[in-house]
Amino acid sequence: MTTRLALKHPNLHAMEKPIIQPFVQLGTALEAISIHSAWPGFECGITSTEFDHAHSLIQTLHHHNGWFTAESCNQALAEWANLLTAESLTKWLEPYPASIQQRRVGIICAGNIPAVGFHDVVSVLVSGHHALIKLSKDDQLLIPLFLDLLCTFDAAIKNRFTMVERLTEFDAVIATGSNNSARYFESYFGHVPHIIRKSRTSVAVLHGQETDEELAGLAQDIFTYFGLGCRNVSKVYLPRTMDLDRVFNALYPYQWLANHAKYANNYDYNKAVWLLNREELLENGFILLKEDERLACPTASLFYERYDNLSDIETQLEALAEHIQCRLGVNGIPLGSAQKPQLNDYADGVDTMAFLSRL
Repeated sequence: MTTRLALKHPNLHAMEKPIIQPFVQLGTALEAISIHSAWPGFECGITSTEFDHAHSLIQTLHHHNGWFTAESCNQALAEWANLLTAESLTKWLEPYPASIQQRRVGIICAGNIPAVGFHDVVSVLVSGHHALIKLSKDDQLLIPLFLDLLCTFDAAIKNRFTMVERLTEFDAVIATGSNNSARYFESYFGHVPHIIRKSRTSVAVLHGQETDEELAGLAQDIFTYFGLGCRNVSKVYLPRTMDLDRVFNALYPYQWLANHAKYANNYDYNKAVWLLNREELLENGFILLKEDERLACPTASLFYERYDNLSDIETQLEALAEHIQCRLGVNGIPLGSAQKPQLNDYADGVDTMAFLSRL
């Protein structure tokens, strides 16, 4: 039998201080689940039964969503474990005033990568509001697992969120979707305070002198979560004089992707379409490289564009800013860090906590 930490709760309608301890404990549990195949002991904060349930779910999620492999899910757990620490949570929440009144905040989650909607859930909960959570059909099990674990550390949190099939009786909304769904969201939720996110992608700008280690980081930015996230690099800008084989060589360790059925199907389909259209492309059996001015590329492919003057790229990227989630490399965040956002790296550059604190 394990002993739970007793937590004191402030008035939820006039929070003086966010409750972070259960989130810290959740981070400890997620780290253990992502690392161990067997229960490591009570130091992970959950019982062997709770651990075994979580571990089993992670191993079988690919039956519900073929993209959610155990490796991808464990990476998501590990990244959340790195974020859910007392230090990072305290630093994140420090700039924001306490919520004056609890509101019912609807959250429409995306489902392109594991637990991608959990940041919105955490934001609403720590800000003192009630979360109405509409899960994506592609990610219906992982976020509930996180919340079940969270509630083992603080049972009162069960009263702070509701899983819903349809949003009703909401005071504000945070919705994430495609450009098409964003138009629907704007129409349906425009009468209340809202954050509505559209499709974005990420780019990398190379100067041509990157080390092999930096290019290996670029490969991570491209392939993590099969390239399905808005923080995944879909377009690379490189000097006209740079040898493209250096990029190809950096991508080679990910050749195992060709053995993943859904990824391989995308590769074969896109290759066939481009070849039928007589478009020029480079390929190595698991990634298609195509010189293209567009930002967003199909799954299992990568667009690239040569440049002569970096200033020309700066002007181009400035004009495309509303379509770009992250910029990596030259004048951007370091290569290899795309899928390692901090808590204050808000999607679409919209400060979620500032929005929630004003409700």
